[in-house]
Amino acid sequence: MGNEKSNDDKIKEMGQIELHGNSSGYNIHLLSVIGEIEGHDLLPSTSKTTKYEHVLPKLASIEEDSRYDGVLIIINTVGGDVESGLAIAEMIASLSKPTVSLVLGGSHSIGVPLSVSADYSFIVPTGTMVIHPVRMNGMFIGAPQTYEYFQLIQDRIVSFIDSHSKISKERIEEMMLNTGMLTKDLGTILVGEQAVKEGIINEVGGIKDALHKLYELIKKSKEAD
Repeated sequence: MGNEKSNDDKIKEMGQIELHGNSSGYNIHLLSVIGEIEGHDLLPSTSKTTKYEHVLPKLASIEEDSRYDGVLIIINTVGGDVESGLAIAEMIASLSKPTVSLVLGGSHSIGVPLSVSADYSFIVPTGTMVIHPVRMNGMFIGAPQTYEYFQLIQDRIVSFIDSHSKISKERIEEMMLNTGMLTKDLGTILVGEQAVKEGIINEVGGIKDALHKLYELIKKSKEAD
């Protein structure tokens, strides 16, 4: 009962849980990236958020904790703070332990780098990915430096996606600037298999497939040690 209560509290507070006692014998940490990625500014209490100040320390502790064999990242996000989302993606990508991501619902905007940050990625058949240029809220001074700053952030995102998936920088930028899909906006929507065909996601599948692949990666990792 104590372990169950502890896991329930972790899900409620941070959307995280340990998966153990399975037939594989591996200890998996489940990390959920849900709602909007919250950055330095607090979002309304009515919003579903993933707080980077919770996720980053947890990922660091997973890296150092010998009890964990791998990490499963479940993603259903509308995007959010670009710097915070990219920081989480970089942290996941730098883990030495095997990681698998699964896109459920949607992985929009900064959710795209998050989805490709794992060693292997899945998307459910109805899952969506929205790729669009970097946007900022609020008022900015109309100076050349503002445009350069936007471009720098966008280049970082494009480079990350390119280096962690099979899609090229040129194709990512082409989809970002697409004018024929989103009404009065720029960008591209990919659904399920389309994300795989474009080379962003590795495979279409669900939770069973994601866990099976993670077990496979863990086994290979342990055999290599």
